[in-house]
Amino acid sequence: MDIILKEDITGLGYKDDIVSVKDGYGRNYLIPQGKAIVANSSTKKVLAENLKQRAHKLEKIKNEAVEYAEKLKDVSLVIGAKTSSSGKIFGSVNDIQIAESLVKAGFEVERKSIKLKEGVKEVGKYKATINLHKEVSVDIDFEVVAE
Repeated sequence: MDIILKEDITGLGYKDDIVSVKDGYGRNYLIPQGKAIVANSSTKKVLAENLKQRAHKLEKIKNEAVEYAEKLKDVSLVIGAKTSSSGKIFGSVNDIQIAESLVKAGFEVERKSIKLKEGVKEVGKYKATINLHKEVSVDIDFEVVAE
């Protein structure tokens, strides 16, 4: 089943994308929740017209995301965590702690847009990817240290 997303859905796509999903997921969850509409010929025409009219605004938003990515590129975070004597962290460092550290550094980023490549369970240096726009993402370095 092809659907048009009305909002960004993590792991599926961004607003105004046409994606294929299983029939049950589309009919029973996405469409009743107002997150998507069925992609037939008339809705595709309406979508194309809307995208044409919004192209200028979307370009401006993308340029702002690129500028913000340039500022974030040089950020290096230090996150403190309680550790055992062998350097293992009690629990793990996740996107919430990274978002809080970014706020302390003066950058406002949604925690849902932060992706970690691997679980952070030991002291060391790691990378996180921040998706600022569907075409703009930036990798930031962060270091986990013992408190």
